[in-house]
Amino acid sequence: MGDIQPAWLRAVLPLCLLATLERGESYGYALLQQIEESGLGTVKGAVLYPALTRLADDGAVEVRWAPGEGGPGRKYYRLTDTGRGRLARERQAWQEFRTAVDTTAAFPADPTARPHEQEKDR
Repeated sequence: MGDIQPAWLRAVLPLCLLATLERGESYGYALLQQIEESGLGTVKGAVLYPALTRLADDGAVEVRWAPGEGGPGRKYYRLTDTGRGRLARERQAWQEFRTAVDTTAAFPADPTARPHEQEKDR
């Protein structure tokens, strides 16, 4: 996958976090790994944790502390019913946005043709 624009990733990060947490409770570092493995690229903790805090403040995720295995405790995040509703709404909105972008940014059928030449062919 090509380079994902950082602004795009920041914009869709809450949706991606909610969708990832739909699969089950997780902690920050594991979420970073899952997002990176999905092909979205590297997300810095300085971007991830404020996004998780906003989701918690909005009631979309619950936070709990658990003792670490041989180390410090971990903060675990879990999707709430409010988060599931938000995820459903954001998925629908994303599909509509994606369709609009795909329509607007569509490439010409003949990539060698110039736009004004395609207009003449219609």
